[in-house]
Amino acid sequence: MSIYQYTARNIRGKETSLEQYKDKVLLIVNTASKCGFTPQYSDLQKLYEKYQDDGFQILGFPSNQFGEEPGTNEEVDVFCQINYGVSFPLFEKVDVKGENKHPLFHYLTGQAGFEGFDESNASGKLLHAMLQEREPATLADDEVKWNFTKFLIDRKGQVVKRFESYSDPLDIEPAIQELL
Repeated sequence: MSIYQYTARNIRGKETSLEQYKDKVLLIVNTASKCGFTPQYSDLQKLYEKYQDDGFQILGFPSNQFGEEPGTNEEVDVFCQINYGVSFPLFEKVDVKGENKHPLFHYLTGQAGFEGFDESNASGKLLHAMLQEREPATLADDEVKWNFTKFLIDRKGQVVKRFESYSDPLDIEPAIQELL
């Protein structure tokens, strides 16, 4: 199994097979426009521009499951282009956790489970405390915990590593370089 067996609708509603990304290194990210981590779009775009010619691709999947992506798909697309110059592929809003989660995210979380938050990181500590207070049961499962969870995929479509929301995209660069 690999991510290539999945399809998703792009931000404009066209069904897209992930097989078109075969032989590329991918970073799949669940995104949101009104999140404290939204500025990560900027560094994601920088990574995309730097490595796209080497076979690197970022796939953004907006989700409103954390209440921070209320706009329409069109509004999300315009926001990302105007505010961050996003030119990597975006997809329609999807559920990334729970019983209605997109099959791709079912696969991703099954391949790279939640390993906990790095509480030496201020944002990791804050996320842990917030979830411990609001939804403590979520800390015990492999579901996506928050916006901007990132899954690194190798050229064979296999999940290599999961990076939690607070992981700065530029800190992931060495792992990307290793796969390119």
